[in-house]
Amino acid sequence: MSTNADRARRTARPTRRQVLGTTAGAGLALAAGAHGAGAADLPLLGTYDVVVIGSGAAGMTAALTAAGQGLGVVVVEKAATFGGSAARSGAGVWIPNNSVILAAGVPDTPAKAAAYLAAVVGSDVPAARQQAFLAHGPDMISFVMANSPLRFRWMEGYSDYYPELPGGLPNGRSIEPDQFDGNLLGAELAHLNPPYMQVPAGMVVFSADYKWLALAAVSVKGAAVATECLARGTKAALLGQKPLTMGQSLAAGLRKGLMDAGAPVWLSTPLTSLYVEGGAVTGAVVTKNGTSGLVRARRAVVVGSGGFEHNAAMRAQYQQQPIGTDWTVGAKENTGDGIRAGQQVGGALGLMEDAWWGPAIPLPDQPYFCLAERTLPGGLLINAAGARFVNEAAPYSDVVHTMYRRDPTDPDIPAWLIVDQNYRDRYLFKDVAPTFTFPDDWYSSGAAYKAWTLDALASSVGVPAAALRATVDRFNSLALKGTDTDFGRGDSAYDHYYTDPSVLPNSCLAPLWLPPYYAFRIVPGDLGTKGGLVTDARARVLRADGSVIPGLYAAGNASAAVMGHSYAGAGSTIGPAMTFGYIAALDIAGAL
Repeated sequence: MSTNADRARRTARPTRRQVLGTTAGAGLALAAGAHGAGAADLPLLGTYDVVVIGSGAAGMTAALTAAGQGLGVVVVEKAATFGGSAARSGAGVWIPNNSVILAAGVPDTPAKAAAYLAAVVGSDVPAARQQAFLAHGPDMISFVMANSPLRFRWMEGYSDYYPELPGGLPNGRSIEPDQFDGNLLGAELAHLNPPYMQVPAGMVVFSADYKWLALAAVSVKGAAVATECLARGTKAALLGQKPLTMGQSLAAGLRKGLMDAGAPVWLSTPLTSLYVEGGAVTGAVVTKNGTSGLVRARRAVVVGSGGFEHNAAMRAQYQQQPIGTDWTVGAKENTGDGIRAGQQVGGALGLMEDAWWGPAIPLPDQPYFCLAERTLPGGLLINAAGARFVNEAAPYSDVVHTMYRRDPTDPDIPAWLIVDQNYRDRYLFKDVAPTFTFPDDWYSSGAAYKAWTLDALASSVGVPAAALRATVDRFNSLALKGTDTDFGRGDSAYDHYYTDPSVLPNSCLAPLWLPPYYAFRIVPGDLGTKGGLVTDARARVLRADGSVIPGLYAAGNASAAVMGHSYAGAGSTIGPAMTFGYIAALDIAGAL
């Protein structure tokens, strides 16, 4: 049976377009020179079995696995910090059938997982890659826990994003890192990439806590969770710990594993190009301490350098307008270096038009990736015509696909999130507590507007006043009935995750009635791009004709995502990134 969520997913998915790589460019010219006297002109910076490009979740998992297989490995990282976008993230990890969720009693099975992933991804990704992810993901989680201090916890209740599809789980499969003591890293802790959002001072907060913290003013459980977060922080302080959670815990735990394995991580060492000899990638040209040199790889290079979200030229080339580098929350160093290097040695590219999208508010300091705020009852999204155009509580990637694809000649960008004072009196908004005023620069920058009437608000944001009034009236009538017959908000179990259980009959829906009213500018933000080097089920980089480039592997956002144009659940970025990093290292070691 086709559900509303299924229909939304299928209509939101853009037409597949695979962008093929070229065999031209400076990187290939340098690589070709490696066949002759040019090789002797490069200073040798070191020789290892495996060279890993990037210290995010994909790169560090690949390096940890290679070290666990007895291989000599080095990680080269462009940034002055380690962790990449993973360190900045909430660090959900979507891995079906892993030992953590099975121990918690989650009723998952390989058959359920395979059916669900196939239904979500469809024909966009070869079945062999989907199967490789599902087969090796659980072993990867077990390996990481056995070879690092990382531990994980189930994100109970965080639904798969399409739980009504075959094999979907309304209570979720996602896990997240448990609390980690930063003292274990010693001086290396200073080199951890900072989080996208700081945890409130004195608290220890997990990703799964945020849905309740948003409700702390109106929910007994929300208040209890806030108290528990504070108690964790107090306990850690008394023990002299430096508590890390979410992406900080994930990156720190992987880094500690590498430290214990004796695997070096070279920071501030950007990739220039890949090095080719005899038709195989045998190293990487990097810049270390201001000197360009060669790091040789006896067996292979693994590209885990992230996406191209901060490369304006690449975004303009491959992605739909309007687009920009200032709407992403990905690590600022992610400019597609590894993708371009792989392309220059013949690697094919895929999914370059897509990203891990999510509605974002372009605040003055950085974009705010909008999760709970657009889902909580008492708010709605409108376009330039003053009309609703999407289920506001749908998976974030689908909302942006709809912003772009509903009418490609007239995309719904920017959109506006409209809320009232009743909403503001009840819920946390970003890090602004209920009833508190928003910072002045939110208003002066044009990210937010406030008015005492809907007509005045419409004038401020440039939409027809009569249309906005009609839209709010229609929305209010649906909210009072508890059924969104226009866009199906609340039809899926997923829709109810970031909502208010005290609001009945539909926790997603409440009328707007109390002035003043607020409008927040909504643009197509992202967690990073999801297109990159095309790989096979063994994480080997492929040419346009499907042949393998010897010695070259890719994982994470430097590779075309195993999720295709969709998004199975929380952690569909990090889970596959770690898994294919793990697969790459096992294949290099001959252990697959």
